[in-house]
This record gives sequence, structure tokens and C-alpha cells, in this order.
Amino acid sequence: MLLAKGCLISGGVLIYPTDTIYAMGCSLKHPQAMERMARIKDIRVDKAVFSLIFHDFAEIADYTRPVSTATYKLMKRCLPGPYTFILNANSTISRLMNTRRRTVGVRIPDNAIIKQLVEIIGCPIVSTSLHDEDEIVKFPTDPMEIFNQYEDKVDMVIDGGHGHNQESTVIDCTSEEPVLLRQGAGILD
Repeated sequence: MLLAKGCLISGGVLIYPTDTIYAMGCSLKHPQAMERMARIKDIRVDKAVFSLIFHDFAEIADYTRPVSTATYKLMKRCLPGPYTFILNANSTISRLMNTRRRTVGVRIPDNAIIKQLVEIIGCPIVSTSLHDEDEIVKFPTDPMEIFNQYEDKVDMVIDGGHGHNQESTVIDCTSEEPVLLRQGAGILD
């Protein structure tokens, strides 16, 4: 974990497991690493839709506008878990992520590796899913194959065992009623 911490603190890009699929990430404190992630994905950084991985709820409030009681209860019931919540961002996000976006995806995965890593670096991890070129598989799940594919593009790949092949469930909470944008691994009751 110390190597991964050093990688992120020094502005590196790494690949790590979540409770859904493997993802690529960097520290929110390093805009050049976000630009590098966008180049790896072959997109412009201002068009990139990155989410933030948090350790706990207290951190989320530092980067988003206040949420309703109903939204808070929904998030509290689902997190940690395989969900991404789209929330209204505060001005800190536009400054740190160099974007005009007014919303941000937030996650607290139920995965000890990434939760511990976010906690020890002391700030959120900017995150994006890894996609496989294989249309049937959709997402790479084997850490050795991921390493072979990305070893010359990222600074580190954390082997968390075989990953899953289903994304997080995405829920838009930017208006009064939550809206399910994508059904993924998380099931709402």
C-alpha cells in the first residue's frame, strides 16, 4: 500500500480494483495526472467524465453542494457499495478538476484496497472505468492481462484478484427525485 500511496502523492496514475470493475485513477491534487488519464483513454480532459472515490461521507460534503435528507438516506443505505451518485458539485470541483461541470459522480466502493488507499492519501481519487476492446467481455477482469495491456501507460497496477464484469449503478440526485441513469451491480430496493 505504501508504493501505491507514493505513486498517487507524486502525481502518478494507477489501476486498482473496486467492488465492481477495475478502474484507473489519480489523486485529485494532481491535474497533470488527470490530463494523462484522459490521454490514455484518448479523450480531451475537458470532455472526460471522471468520478471521485471517497473513503467516507464526511469527505463528500467537502466537494458537493448540500443534499436533501432523502438523498442522504438513500446514499447512506447504498454506500459503501456498487453505486455512483451524481451530485451537484461545489466550486472546489471546477477549480481542482479544471472543468465547467456542475455535477460530479461520487463513489464509496465496498473494497478494502481502494478505501484504505483513499484514506491514507487524504484526498479523493479521480476515477474512470477500464474498458476492454472485446465487445463481449466489456471490462478487463484479470489483473495480469490488465498489467500487460497498461504497463507502459500507467505507473502501477494493484492486483486485487479477478475483478467483476459489471459497472456500478448510476443514480442522478441533482434534482428533487433521484433518477436511475444506469442499472449496474447495485440493486435498489
